[in-house]
Amino acid sequence: MKKLPFQSRGVAVISAIFLLVVLAALGAFMVTFSNTQQLTSAQDVRGTQAYWAARAGIDWAIPQVIASGSCPTATPTFTVNNFSVETSCGTSSFNDGVALTLIRVTALACQPGPCGAGVGSLSYVERSLSLTVEK
Repeated sequence: MKKLPFQSRGVAVISAIFLLVVLAALGAFMVTFSNTQQLTSAQDVRGTQAYWAARAGIDWAIPQVIASGSCPTATPTFTVNNFSVETSCGTSSFNDGVALTLIRVTALACQPGPCGAGVGSLSYVERSLSLTVEK
């Protein structure tokens, strides 16, 4: 059996260590990527829930506006599936040959806590819907 030259010894160990480091880095990347995908999916679900909570606020305001022909006297803050829903209303009038009054209702749904309080946190979700009625 022929002996290898001195410079060739240990190449297999160095190659194996390099391969292990590359595979460990790849595994760490895959775990991080999977976790990010899961968090993004959860945020999408919460965004959809916030949309429907804001829609509930609009659905509350529509009969109020139609019945009175103006903004409701009180626009309450209520909770729908742990989302805080704030409704607001405003009117604007103009005359372009015909006098018109526009009633704009806005519903803002957010979680956690009161709307605007959690802005900047990763778990904060907010959706807003508006409706304009011509009178």
